[in-house]
Amino acid sequence: MSKAPTISRRNAIRAGLALGIGGALLASTTACTPEEQPKELTVAGGESGGFYLEFATLLADLLQREGVAANTAALVTGGSLENIQRVVSGEVTFAVALADAAAQAAAPARTPAKPEDLVALGKVYQNYVHCIVREDSGIRTLADLAGKIAGVGEVGSGTTLTAGRIITAAGLSEPPRTLKQVNLGLNQALASLQDGSIDVMIQSGGVPTAPIAAAAKHIGLRLLDISEHIPATRAESGFFYDRVLIPANSYGNAPAVWTVGVANLLLCRRDLADHVVRRTVELLVEQAQDLVPTSSTGVQFLSPETLINTAGIPLHPAAEAAYQTLHG
Repeated sequence: MSKAPTISRRNAIRAGLALGIGGALLASTTACTPEEQPKELTVAGGESGGFYLEFATLLADLLQREGVAANTAALVTGGSLENIQRVVSGEVTFAVALADAAAQAAAPARTPAKPEDLVALGKVYQNYVHCIVREDSGIRTLADLAGKIAGVGEVGSGTTLTAGRIITAAGLSEPPRTLKQVNLGLNQALASLQDGSIDVMIQSGGVPTAPIAAAAKHIGLRLLDISEHIPATRAESGFFYDRVLIPANSYGNAPAVWTVGVANLLLCRRDLADHVVRRTVELLVEQAQDLVPTSSTGVQFLSPETLINTAGIPLHPAAEAAYQTLHG
């Protein structure tokens, strides 16, 4: 099997910007006037050490630095499901969330959220599902985990949704092959994997995820190829899941491995002020290089041609107008 090339996220962004919009950026890039400026904007991120919180922190800092709001903050949360609930309720301004979780929340039957309230500013980056076992476990495939215990993300995380769907597609959700799922956050799951209280941890995040990379230096870890289960997962749960490569050496000396990828969206409510949405979109495009965590590698979605592909979640009308202007 040939190995896909590793591409710097920052280089991918620069290339995407050059190809997508050339010199046709908005001429007006000034910050909001004091009359328009909100006092505070919040970005719901994720758990400490995760890619969500890193991205949310960078975005919050940029929004404040560019005068979009007087004060901004990135919030530690359980992840996608919690973030969506908080943005729809109006508790936060922006939310980072997996596309499959956003689509589930936007389904007409979901409560108490009004699905029409949930809109996107763009697809911001790719999430990689990490399926990790100890190197000395003898486990080589997902099928080997029948009857064992999996840490599947913190309560409120999108990982719990994605992991559950993959486990079901792999035939491991019913006796006698049930893979028991327990809710553990990133750092707790790593500790549990190390002490043997779980057999596998499933975590969705960027590459590399810093705590996993740190753990790989001290204990032997193996990433499982779970990409064979993508067709069944798509058939049961929708076309949110793609085959993506975790590059070699992302975690110690681990070889490259194929896995499941899910797009990550930046979400808001439909009633968020147009000028705030427009300026945020401009920053996503024009200053994308400031929104990539320094630890990350691989391909970043922050480019004009991919930002607008929001997996069926409608764009905020002001975001759609901004992209049309940016594309000419």
